[in-house]
Amino acid sequence: MLTGLHFLLTYACTSECDHCFVYSSPTAAGTFTLSQVRQVLDEAQRLGGIEWIYFEGGEPFLYYGLLLEGVRLASGMGFKTGVVTNAYFATCEEDAELWLYPLAEAGLADCSISDDAFHFGDEPVTSAKRALRAARRLGIPSDTICIEPARAGLAAERAGEKGLPIVEGDVRFRGRAVEKLAAGLPRTPWQDFSECPYEDLADPGRVHLDAYGNVHLCQGLLMGNMWQTPLSELVKSYDPQAHPICGPLLRGGPARLAQEQAVPHEDAYVEACHLCYALRLSLLDRFPQYLGPRQVYGLP
Repeated sequence: MLTGLHFLLTYACTSECDHCFVYSSPTAAGTFTLSQVRQVLDEAQRLGGIEWIYFEGGEPFLYYGLLLEGVRLASGMGFKTGVVTNAYFATCEEDAELWLYPLAEAGLADCSISDDAFHFGDEPVTSAKRALRAARRLGIPSDTICIEPARAGLAAERAGEKGLPIVEGDVRFRGRAVEKLAAGLPRTPWQDFSECPYEDLADPGRVHLDAYGNVHLCQGLLMGNMWQTPLSELVKSYDPQAHPICGPLLRGGPARLAQEQAVPHEDAYVEACHLCYALRLSLLDRFPQYLGPRQVYGLP
């Protein structure tokens, strides 16, 4: 059951991280307007069952006024609100409180702060740590998001057998990670990826929304466009088995998608997302209503 809507408030970001799912960067286009935020929140009320509204990016604090008003509106309508940020604004803890206090007053119920090597390298004291301390002093429930870099490892299938090469870490190989991080890692035959291990495509609990109207089941994999069909109608009419991408994924993962859509591909991939992303990239022009936007695939 759908209980969360996550605004990709903007694709723009202060950083250009190698692991980014959506190719965010300082030059990325695509930012909501306030009227669009209101429209989505009205649709959230029509849907019923929505509990959480999150504001993400990109970096949502780049459009601070829009973020603050979005939190005020959503909280005032009875939704729990959260934000995901790299906390670039936390040049010191006093300044971090200056930015976070109005959000606390507006009802912010969760603050997730990226704090890992992709964002800060080896810095011992980061803006994320300063923002976390400030948020907790203000009473905002807060935690950090730490993505471990991908690395080669070994796993024994059964006791006594030689370890098999695997990839450890939290990186998902879609978006910029495919371009920047996949080289040199061990790979698995494509036929082995017979399920989608990370998303519940049959009954999604949350979707991501961008300013172009795209409703993302997974970054770059779309339910449809909410500016063409109202979000409440889109969700209620969603038929995962009839979806040309989700259907095969549910029937047999990325391997089944490759077979049903007859997509040429390599013999092996780092993990399931890597194969799925490569297939979707090849299918972009065939299914533009279900795959996009092109910038999430690193294309102009």
